[in-house]
Amino acid sequence: MAVVVVRDPAVDTPFGVSAALLAAGLAVRPEPPVDRASPATGLAGVEALVVLSARRSDVAPVLALLRDAVAAEVPVLALGAGAGLLSEAEIAADPDGTGPGARLGLTLTPPAGNDPLLADVGPLPEVPLPGRAPLPVAERDGRDPVALAGTVAPAGRTVLARQRQAFRLGSAAWGVPFVDGDRPGPWGELLLGRFAALAAARAAHTTTRAHFTRQAGDWEERFAYQAPAYGAAVARMRLEAGGRALDLGCGTGRAMPALRAQVGPSGQVVGVDVTSAMLASAARHARHRQGHLLAADCDRLPLPAGSVHGVFSAGLIDQLPDPRATLLEWRRVAAPGAVLLLFHPSGRAERAARNNRPLDPNDLLAEDNLRPALETTGWRVDEYEDAPHHVLARAVLRG
Repeated sequence: MAVVVVRDPAVDTPFGVSAALLAAGLAVRPEPPVDRASPATGLAGVEALVVLSARRSDVAPVLALLRDAVAAEVPVLALGAGAGLLSEAEIAADPDGTGPGARLGLTLTPPAGNDPLLADVGPLPEVPLPGRAPLPVAERDGRDPVALAGTVAPAGRTVLARQRQAFRLGSAAWGVPFVDGDRPGPWGELLLGRFAALAAARAAHTTTRAHFTRQAGDWEERFAYQAPAYGAAVARMRLEAGGRALDLGCGTGRAMPALRAQVGPSGQVVGVDVTSAMLASAARHARHRQGHLLAADCDRLPLPAGSVHGVFSAGLIDQLPDPRATLLEWRRVAAPGAVLLLFHPSGRAERAARNNRPLDPNDLLAEDNLRPALETTGWRVDEYEDAPHHVLARAVLRG
């Protein structure tokens, strides 16, 4: 796992930040992941960002990188002048407060309540940034009377920051303008330790979200040709009308119309995905008219036990870190006799040939591996196919 420290080498040294992150067990890459042609590619392989500053020539791509990180829910901690860059990223994305950028939601969060990073961290310090006047302690009454104002620090940094409060942008980005990244002090070290733990806990989801957020925009169009195969796979479930069906790892929700057709108007269809950008694409393609779209972890479903009658999942189970735990969670929410259908729109031999490699004997989708994985977690397999153009397994939960 690596945390990237974004900084201007002429201004900031990452030693204080690096020491705190290393103490928390994280690797640190002190190079800014800036690609001027395509800033989002800088998120590849990155579990979190700590932002201190940016070269003047890098400000625009760093702002683009931060916007992409916020959209992909990559954890971001922006300290000192970096907090100004984070707040400026939102302003630059949507200067008039309307349109897609407004949905990112800049929310000032005092260090109390249930914030996953800033809750109950103790009294805020009064720490001046280098070359600047001391920054006032955050107000405790929730008001934000401080207007944004751009200044240039004597060290050459462009600063655009809310001067009194730590703030949160979206679900996974925080700005703390009164903590110096070079010398974070005890309070800053506590903050960095918390951030490191948060980044570690979210690492698997961060990688997934960063990957699929980049692809969400044209995913539906690229794979539209697979729609008939998805419909045919769902037809194999043979669900009864009035039941609840899940599409887990739904992406843009291509299986949801076929699921709706099976459970009928009295049934319920829920598309679940961990990547918000994919769910947004599903909504753009009107999949919300077929059922509910839910941002959730398929390993921790916010559903009561025994409440689901059909589970469809395409291209997901063999990508998860602990498939057994996942199958047990799906068993938890399933009613006796519920149907599970696992699908991949490419056959195993087809994928091996496409990647110029032999068949992998450890592939979870191989029958010798998948059948026992299902049987030992309570699912009885009644159909398995490794066809030229798909892999399909149908199983029923034992009563």
